[in-house]
Amino acid sequence: MTRYDLTGRTVALTGSTGGLGIALANALRDRGANLALLDLDAEAAQAQAEKLGGDTVARGWGVDVRDLAGLQTAMHEAAAHFGRLDVAVAGAGIDTMAPLATIDPAAYERVIDINLNGVWRTFRAALPHVEPQRGYLLAISSMAAFVHSPLQISYTASKAGVWAMCDSLRLEVRHLGVGVGSAHPTFFRTPMMDDVTADPAGHALWGGNSKGLWKMVPLEKVIAGIVRGIERRADRVVVPRSLTLTANAPGLFRPILERVGFRPQTVQRALGLASASGWHDPAVHERHQAGSR
Repeated sequence: MTRYDLTGRTVALTGSTGGLGIALANALRDRGANLALLDLDAEAAQAQAEKLGGDTVARGWGVDVRDLAGLQTAMHEAAAHFGRLDVAVAGAGIDTMAPLATIDPAAYERVIDINLNGVWRTFRAALPHVEPQRGYLLAISSMAAFVHSPLQISYTASKAGVWAMCDSLRLEVRHLGVGVGSAHPTFFRTPMMDDVTADPAGHALWGGNSKGLWKMVPLEKVIAGIVRGIERRADRVVVPRSLTLTANAPGLFRPILERVGFRPQTVQRALGLASASGWHDPAVHERHQAGSR
């Protein structure tokens, strides 16, 4: 497969100042891409752009992925500023962890609106600019699209929905020469994941993510996989690649994973430790609400 050279191309990235967003922006800039950095925090996005080389190669916009009109304006301005828009990466996302019976409905709806609807809005706003370039759309999903854990109904539903959305959209735009992919990393270290591991319910459920099925992989490995996926215009990116079979056959492996990874006593313990807000530290939740996992 011919490598999709990123040199001189423009990539729009939502959630640019999150844990994944910062590392991915750095890697894309190293590949020679120009960057439209879209984040809820406009000042942070612009400061990020300055660190990456300033307006000629990177520029920040304050954008809420719950606002379609705002995304459309930012994408239009980015395409005008750089002269083109080739790739859009929908990276904004949040998490919450609480059982259906006690989670604040607003928390549930917020996750769905940012993680799932936010991807739709991002792609809707980017497509008119990406289409003339026969470019590529990528959504950051998760292995949670295939492995559905308890206490994360909103998160797993949103990530599975993103996967399905990308598969459907690919069929809609393939005749235009536009590629569509979804990225599915396992656990990796970000500020958002730090809060998950500090949450008593999260620690009970995942065991600190230090070993076994739920062990974290290095952020660098995730970024390398995503960049490689963009350069291949891949339909699906799985990190680590050793989990590809699991991603390809969720129906086959789900009962085994649930039996081994979520033993009844573990789930019951996590249920008892879960907070009503669905987040261990509300301040962290607000600070990283537009970050990426």
